Amino acid sequence: MGTYMMFAQRIENLTGSLVREILQVAQNPEIISFAGGLPAPEIMPLPDFSQAPTEIYQYGLSEGEPALRQIIAQQLKGIGLACEPGQVLVTSGSQQGIDLVAKLFVEPGTPVLVEAPTYLAATQVFRLFGAEFIECALDPQGISPEQLEQLIAEKRPAFAYLIPTFQNPTGFCYSEARRRDIAAILDEHGIPLVEDEPYRELNFTDIKHRPIAAQMKQAPWIYLGSFSKTTCPGLRIGYLACSPQLMPYFSRLKQATDLHSNRIAQWWLADFISNGAYLPHLQRLREYYAERCEAMEAALQRYFGTMASWHRPEGGLFFWLRLQQAIDTRMLLPEAIQMKVAFMPGEAFYANPVAKCGAMRLNFSRSTPEEIERGIKILARLVEQASETLAELAD
Repeated sequence: MGTYMMFAQRIENLTGSLVREILQVAQNPEIISFAGGLPAPEIMPLPDFSQAPTEIYQYGLSEGEPALRQIIAQQLKGIGLACEPGQVLVTSGSQQGIDLVAKLFVEPGTPVLVEAPTYLAATQVFRLFGAEFIECALDPQGISPEQLEQLIAEKRPAFAYLIPTFQNPTGFCYSEARRRDIAAILDEHGIPLVEDEPYRELNFTDIKHRPIAAQMKQAPWIYLGSFSKTTCPGLRIGYLACSPQLMPYFSRLKQATDLHSNRIAQWWLADFISNGAYLPHLQRLREYYAERCEAMEAALQRYFGTMASWHRPEGGLFFWLRLQQAIDTRMLLPEAIQMKVAFMPGEAFYANPVAKCGAMRLNFSRSTPEEIERGIKILARLVEQASETLAELAD
């Protein structure tokens, strides 16, 4: 007798992650990978759990370790966000925060406003729960306040999901004026904000823009952060901070999801920050990534000068390369991997399907300057060949 299984209807919306699929290929040490957003392993701190108190090995609070919640709240106050420890929930990476947001707000047909392009793993989660995406165009200063106002009037989204600081995939950083205008619009219409800032600390030029949530006075807000990019992703420690009225819901959702996040990792992280080691480490990290960002900028100028445009990021981990021709960069990926280079096709970062967007996301944190030089040269050759083929077909 065969096995009978009845899955939830939302499983029809379940999609894979192109990043994860490419990363499986990019694990080959012979491949120069610009694909993932992986921190450089050689500059990660090495956690030492030998001094962890024995009680930390027991079950703990769903909201997280009090010492770490206190530290996170202090950090958020430092960037202008009015936040007490009771408004902080420690999560298993900021990705879990996105999942909890989806569980709280999204059901089939729920309109969700996102940037175009945006973080593909967020749309993967929202799509699973049935979201319908409203895309708002993005430029180096941020999303358009005028378009935001229009989309809210037409579609009334359940919330806006934004990545204003060193955005993934573009590396853009919203201007202070855009942040202020967006906060005012969301306040006026009572639209909740989900502000995702995993790259804020990877700042090369000392930008100190306040979070959009810090400038909101009425509408609810959720602020997501992570220590994956500044310490070790394998620890899976992120956090969710929110307006006080939302915390009871997130606490219960967390209880129903995994009881609590890794207590040993939380203990180590709180100690790493409080003993004064974190800030010097962060400064070394910024200098290290700034050097690689500069190397990629120089390589792009040498090999893509007439074929593409880009905005040099002032922090984060990515360049967003816009080709002069509308090439479907997904078609370039197999040949690039054959030539031992991996990248992320731009098409993957749009919530609603697009064809031939002619963009690539390039990560610079994991490669040496020499690898960056070789890899960009190979990609430029592939783009040049594809452009010549398109020109021949057009004749």
